[in-house]
Amino acid sequence: MRVAENIRTLRKQKKYTQFQLAEKSNLSEATIKSIELAHSYPEEKTLSQITEALEIDVVKLFMPIGESFRKNKETATRLKSAIASDIRDYVNEVLREFD
Repeated sequence: MRVAENIRTLRKQKKYTQFQLAEKSNLSEATIKSIELAHSYPEEKTLSQITEALEIDVVKLFMPIGESFRKNKETATRLKSAIASDIRDYVNEVLREFD
């Protein structure tokens, strides 16, 4: 649900219609609509196309971006710390493959 809500929110912040986002991301308008309504979950390639069109990092799609989140700094800090830890673990795992 969060990804769908964030795509819709970020699209509106850019003042894009669903059609414009679809064009910019080389997807169909029906695909954008389905994702925003949480009728389907986008594949990695689709997420990449959308984040490029919105000019954002993919992580932003998974972060709470609502007003209540901005007001609760403790929750925001905990969530950011957990995400950073997961990213650090992933990077370390990838680096071990090259040792």
